[in-house]
Amino acid sequence: MRESWRWFGPSDPVSLAEIRQTGATDIVSALHTVPAGEIWTIEDIQAYKDLIETTPEDMRPLHWTVVESIPVHEDIKLGKTGCETFIQAWADSMVNLARCGVKTICYNFMPIIDWTRTDLKFQLPSGAYALRFDQDKFAAFDLYILKRENAEADYTSTELATARAVFDNMTPEEKTQLTNNIIAGLPGKMTDSYDLESFRQQLAQYQAITSEQLRANLLRFLDVVLPLAEAHSVKLAIHPDDPPRDMFGLPRIICTAEDLNTLFELAPSPANGITLCVGTYGSRPDNDLPRMAKDFGSRIHFSHLRGVSRDANEQRSFYEANHLDSDIDMVSVIRNLLLEEQKRRSSGQTDADIFIRPDHGHQMMGDIGKANNPGYSRVGRLKGLAEIRGVIHALSAGL
Repeated sequence: MRESWRWFGPSDPVSLAEIRQTGATDIVSALHTVPAGEIWTIEDIQAYKDLIETTPEDMRPLHWTVVESIPVHEDIKLGKTGCETFIQAWADSMVNLARCGVKTICYNFMPIIDWTRTDLKFQLPSGAYALRFDQDKFAAFDLYILKRENAEADYTSTELATARAVFDNMTPEEKTQLTNNIIAGLPGKMTDSYDLESFRQQLAQYQAITSEQLRANLLRFLDVVLPLAEAHSVKLAIHPDDPPRDMFGLPRIICTAEDLNTLFELAPSPANGITLCVGTYGSRPDNDLPRMAKDFGSRIHFSHLRGVSRDANEQRSFYEANHLDSDIDMVSVIRNLLLEEQKRRSSGQTDADIFIRPDHGHQMMGDIGKANNPGYSRVGRLKGLAEIRGVIHALSAGL
């Protein structure tokens, strides 16, 4: 496996020199300053690649090999008239990346919002801090802060009463923080920041968009992109919706193994692959991650190896757990990824390695109180990477 590390560019509190010390060899990054819908030029890509790969004397090199992500313009997801221009711009960016040697591209097709959490500093019994999604807080925001039109129809009477109680017990500061956590944008997100009114306006655009229509818009996008990906040996790796279920009345279409089977049936191109985000898929109890790692092995080009712990009484709520101590059998997931690599090598595939990275590490030890992108602190991710590396080495010795 190829150990990678997500880097958000020169403003990232974690420097390239520090990443080199983790033992990771590959960088996962993006041109974060380029707005969605604009072309990533060869000049900009090469300059960024040089920034990452220029190596001080006697130091081990780093390689920019995975893009996370080229943002998909909202007009493409909506299927608006004229979205072909944005599809072509995305395709041109992909081709330009390939010409610069960057050929694994993670992307998502989540409407409006990217990954969503209600708490960015949920304290664990250890004293470290984790990201958390609390369904009751989310419902309180949806119903009583955002006041989404017809939101009540998405909740039971018990859920409505619970959300009301949660809202009534929140301070004004807590309500503001919850709003910021959900819609004001997080470092590393590939979507815009919103205020409440602009967020409502964005949601209104999707009132007539069903899951079937959103999937059709994804296929329209892939019809253009996949032939070019094949021609330039690019591996596309779609990321699941996070959390993997409908939210705010928005359809979500990459949530389960069934969703992936549908995607590959409708778009069977070998360039059409996935990012196996173990934590995202694992936040649904009906997703069997070791089985998914086996069944979709040939489609897995990239993997986020993190785990979550779901609440016993509310399975939609979860926090980001230790990488090896969660509701997910991470050891079995890694074993099946290693077996997939072994299968690729046996068939003569030269690019058999799967890119992996630790994801959403805890804020802990010396990182507490320091500037950190939520979920992307130094020590927590290094701890996760070290644990994953140990499992990989132990399993590899027996394969």
